[in-house]
Amino acid sequence: MSQRYVFAWSSVVRRPHQLSKVHVSKWFGLLLAVFVVPSWAVAEDDATAAAVKRISNSVQYLSSDELEGRGIGTAGLDKAANFIADEFIKFGLKTDLFDGSPFQKFQLSTSPEQGPPEHNVLVLVGPPAAGSNDPRRVELKLGKDFQTLAMGGSAVFDAPLVFVGYGITAKENDLAYDDYAGLDVKGKVVVLLRKEPQQDNEQSKFNGKNPSRHAFYTTKIANAIEHGAAAILFVNDYFGLRQKTDGLEKDWRETVDKLTETRRVFLEVKEPDAEAVTKHRAEVSKLAEQIAAVAKKLNENSDDLLEFAMGFEGNSRSVPVVFCRRAAIDEVLKAAANTDLATLERDIDASPTPAPKSSEIAGWRATGETNVKVKQVEVKNVLAVLEGEGPLADETIVIGAHYDHLGRGGFGSLTLGSKEIHNGADDNASGTATLLEIAHHFATQPNKPRRRLVFIAFTGEERGLIGSRHYVRSPRFPLENTVAMVNLDMVGRLTDDKLVVYGTGTAAEFSQLMDDLNGKYGFQLTKLAETDPGTGGMSDHESFYEKKIPVFHFFTGLHRQYHRPEDDFERLNVAGMQRIAALTSDAVQSIASADKRPEYREVKRTPRVAGGERGPPRPRFGAVPDYTFSGEGCALQDIGKDSPAEKAGLKPGDIIIKLGEDTVASVQDFDTNLRKHKPGDKVATIVKRGAEKVTVTVTLEEAKR
Repeated sequence: MSQRYVFAWSSVVRRPHQLSKVHVSKWFGLLLAVFVVPSWAVAEDDATAAAVKRISNSVQYLSSDELEGRGIGTAGLDKAANFIADEFIKFGLKTDLFDGSPFQKFQLSTSPEQGPPEHNVLVLVGPPAAGSNDPRRVELKLGKDFQTLAMGGSAVFDAPLVFVGYGITAKENDLAYDDYAGLDVKGKVVVLLRKEPQQDNEQSKFNGKNPSRHAFYTTKIANAIEHGAAAILFVNDYFGLRQKTDGLEKDWRETVDKLTETRRVFLEVKEPDAEAVTKHRAEVSKLAEQIAAVAKKLNENSDDLLEFAMGFEGNSRSVPVVFCRRAAIDEVLKAAANTDLATLERDIDASPTPAPKSSEIAGWRATGETNVKVKQVEVKNVLAVLEGEGPLADETIVIGAHYDHLGRGGFGSLTLGSKEIHNGADDNASGTATLLEIAHHFATQPNKPRRRLVFIAFTGEERGLIGSRHYVRSPRFPLENTVAMVNLDMVGRLTDDKLVVYGTGTAAEFSQLMDDLNGKYGFQLTKLAETDPGTGGMSDHESFYEKKIPVFHFFTGLHRQYHRPEDDFERLNVAGMQRIAALTSDAVQSIASADKRPEYREVKRTPRVAGGERGPPRPRFGAVPDYTFSGEGCALQDIGKDSPAEKAGLKPGDIIIKLGEDTVASVQDFDTNLRKHKPGDKVATIVKRGAEKVTVTVTLEEAKR
C-alpha cells in the first residue's frame, strides 16, 4: 500500500462526523479500489493464467519423449500433426481443406539406411604374388576396414583402380592444379585423399591454412562424377592423421610421466601400510590402462572411418562412395609401385606449387557392391482457417510455425554421433504451441477479422524449409492475395525481455507497427529489417518473402542447447511465450484490420553464417531446388521472377543435369558447381524437361544480399 492511501485511511477513521454521505461513498469506493481487485483485472489475470496453462500443456506434450523428437519418418511426427489438427478442430476453426482434412500431404526422403553386409562389399584384386597363380585379394571388412557412405548410391562395380591424389580440378588462374590431368578414369574406381595439398602452409594458393571449396566432399564427388568415375574410394589424409597422432603422443608422454611420478612418490614411503599399497596398485593399474588405450590408438594411427550417414543431405547419387582405411590402399600401392600414400602426399606437397602424382594402380581392380536405402515417407503441413468478413475477406494472412525437429539426431544435430531423442522444446515446439495459442485467441473472439487468417504448422523445416516451400508452390489460398506471413520459430527462451523481430523492413508499415504495439508489452525489442537470423539460419518465413510477401519472424535467440538433446521443456519461459503470443496476436489483428494491405519492400540481405555454407559465395542463379526430389540431377521447385534462370527460360519441374562443363547428379552438386562460377558468367545449362533434354544459357548475376 502506498503512502497516499495510508493517509486516506487515517482520515476516515479520525473524523467520520465531518463526512457527508457522498464523501463516505467516495471513500468507501476508494477503499474497495485499494483492498479489492477490480473484476476486470481478475478476469484479465484469469485469462492470462489460462493462456499460460494452454501453452504449457501444448509445448510439454510436443517436446515429450513420446513424440521421438518429431523426426521425419517417425510415428512421433504424425502424433504431433494429429495433436495440432485436433486443437484446431477443438477451437472451431475450419479444417476441411484437403479432401476433408487439415493435412496438406507430400512425399519426403527419410534418413538413409545401410543395406545388409552381404550387399556392402569391397575387395581389392591384383596380380598373383611371386610363386602363386591365384590373383591376390585384399578383402576389406565392413565397419572395420571400409564404410559405405550415404553420400553415394547403390551399385555393383568391378573396375581398375586409379589413384587421383586429392581428386581436385582447380581451374583458377592462380592454382591451375588438376589431379585428373592426362588420366582417363571413365568407368574406373578412383582412390582419393581427403582435404587438399599444403594444408599447413599459410602461403598455400588453395586458401592458406583454411579449406577452400576444393577440400569438401561434395566438390570431390562432383568432380569424380564429372570425369566418369564408376566408384569413389576416400582415404584420410596424412596431415590430418598427424595432427591426431601428435595429440595422442602428448597424452601418452603425460600419462607415462604421471606413472613415473606415482612410482617415485610411493617408493619414498619407507613402510607403506596395506591401504597405501592397495591405493598405489589401483593408481598404477588405472594409468597403465590409459597408456595402453593411447598406445592402441597410436598403433591404429587414428585412421578413423567416416560414419555411414555423414554428409547426407536428402538424396543420394548413383555412384558408389566408400571410405577406406589407409592400410588397405598402402598394401596395394606397395605391391603395384613400391610406394605408399604418405610418400605420394609428400611428393605432391614438395614443390612451392603442388604437383599432382596421379596414376593408374597397375594390375589392380576394385570389386564390390554398395547398398544405400533412402525411403520416401508421407509428411504433412497442418492447416486451419478463420474466414474473414467484409470486402477484404479474400485477402489472407498466414501465421506459421514448423513442428518437425531432428528425431534422434543425425544430420543437423550439433551433438555428433548422438542417438538420443532431440526433443526440440524451443526448436520448435515453442513456436508451434504459441501458434496454437494465437489460433485459440482469434477463434474465441466475438467478431470475425476483416481478412482471412490461415494457421499453418509446417513440416520439413529442418531439412531445408521443405514444408513452407511446398505450400507456396501449391498454396491453398492465392499468394497474390496473401498480404503477410508471420512466423514463430524458437520463441521459448525469452531472457531479460529480449525479443528479436526480423523482417521489419519487408513492409513500409512494419517497423512503426512494432514500436506502437510494444509500448503495451515492454519487450527489449531488436528490430531487424532483413529476414535471415544469420547464426540461426533461415526459417519458413523465407519461403513467403521469396514470393514478395511481407514477413515477420519472432525469435528469442540461440542457446547452447540448440539442435542438441538438451533442448527440453524445463528450460522454457512459458510465461514469456504467452506474452509473445499476445504481441503477435496484436500484430496480426493490426494487419487484418488495416484498410490497406502492407506495402512490400525488398531488403538488403546478409550472408548466412550457418546452415552449411561451403566455400565461396554463390552467384545468383535464381532457382529454388526441390529438396523432395530423389532422382538423378537437381529438380527445380520454383523459378525467381526476373532471375537469371527465368530469363534463360528455365521452368519449375526442370531437372538440371549439367551446369557448364560439370555434371549435376544432386542438389549438392548443383550448389558445388555453381560456386565455381562468378557473376557475369554465361553458363550452358542442360535440363531434362519431361522426355527431352533442353540446353539454355544462364547469365549469372551478383547474389542479392
